[in-house]
Amino acid sequence: MHRYWQTSEAIQELVKDDQVRREVYLDDELFELEMERLWSRVWVYVGHDSQVPKHGDYFTTDIARQPLVMVRHSDGSVRVLMNRCAHKGAKVVSQTAGSAGKFFRCPYHAWTYKTDGSLLSIPLKNGYEGTSLDTCPAGRGMVSLPNVENYRGFVFVRIGKEGPGFREYFGDSLSSIDNMVDRSPAGQLEVAGGVLRYTHDCNWKMFIENLNDTMHPMVAHESSAGTAKALWADKPESEPKPMAIEQFVPFMSDYQFSDNMGVRVFANGHSYTGTGDVSLHSSYAEISGYEALMIETYGKERAQQILGTIRHNTVYYPSLTVKGAIQAIRVVRPVSANKTVIESWTFRLKGAPDELLRRTVTYSRLINSPMSVVGHDDLHVYRAMQDGLRASGNEWVSLHRNFSDAELTQDDVSVNGTSEISMRNQFRAWCRYMLPNTTKGE
Repeated sequence: MHRYWQTSEAIQELVKDDQVRREVYLDDELFELEMERLWSRVWVYVGHDSQVPKHGDYFTTDIARQPLVMVRHSDGSVRVLMNRCAHKGAKVVSQTAGSAGKFFRCPYHAWTYKTDGSLLSIPLKNGYEGTSLDTCPAGRGMVSLPNVENYRGFVFVRIGKEGPGFREYFGDSLSSIDNMVDRSPAGQLEVAGGVLRYTHDCNWKMFIENLNDTMHPMVAHESSAGTAKALWADKPESEPKPMAIEQFVPFMSDYQFSDNMGVRVFANGHSYTGTGDVSLHSSYAEISGYEALMIETYGKERAQQILGTIRHNTVYYPSLTVKGAIQAIRVVRPVSANKTVIESWTFRLKGAPDELLRRTVTYSRLINSPMSVVGHDDLHVYRAMQDGLRASGNEWVSLHRNFSDAELTQDDVSVNGTSEISMRNQFRAWCRYMLPNTTKGE
């Protein structure tokens, strides 16, 4: 395993300032190394604490090929445990979500654990008298991960023992989560309904890069969003748009609009589009009574500041993308070098009009779900790239657009929206964490 890519020199040969080798999307061994180094060393999104509202409620997922369970403990805190019995190693929880009650019980030998992972009981425990059970890992129970952060309801974990601190890793990019939560008059979010989950036949990095790529929408989405735009073309400007038209048509905005959106990048691969007063979400109709509720909670100036922040996609590299203005997120679950599962979750703003949730659900269904029209345009292109990169004769993928040497020495940069700076920024982070013995993002 990792026969060639073990050395720093081999990894660094894959990434130049303005282009990357095609192997970063194709190589199976590199994918395994990503799970071992990148995805285990950095802060990765697990779930939202509203998914585990009561003591014993749990949610399971896999990160870096390791099964995890997020659970609400008796003291009200959210814990993340390795989903593995300390005895023979069976997954203690098999369902995606549910309630364990007061304790977890292994389905194999009935060892039980408290919701913080500590060992509670063992059948016929006298059979272990005189052994070293109490001093070995099995006697300590399920592994409870120490590096867990619940940031305003969003739960992240760093599996590796060493690595950057949470705020060190995300820095000012956390303002996008703040804005999404602050859009609730009650200052709280909750997951609404289930998940839209579907498989992409491509490398996970293709999806992440596409999120802040503003050069593709008017090309890739011409048949879907372009059709919606054409259907509405003869309507007077004053006529209210149906919600679907309102959400479809911005995907056919021209290059100047995309450039004006702007993009901001941060250290460690994070970025967002929508640095000013325009984005794909900036022309939605007002929801009756919502602004008044916000002003009542925050005051007029602060309410307008919150609602005037209309970012499109914020990438929390490598696992999470947030759409604060539409209250939806997408979560990246890599499966293999050429297969990725994308989860779309919808949120309710507590204390806000129900119409906001309806708008979010409509957007998720139209744009981000397996039944989406726009999303399948992207799906086709991802698959085409994954297949096309196998063609010989050119070993490199271009990331040259608007490249400047100045960006190499800056951690927080805002530039024109059609720049490929966000992709270059991601690969600089990728390269740092893929190096042997990397613990920080410097």
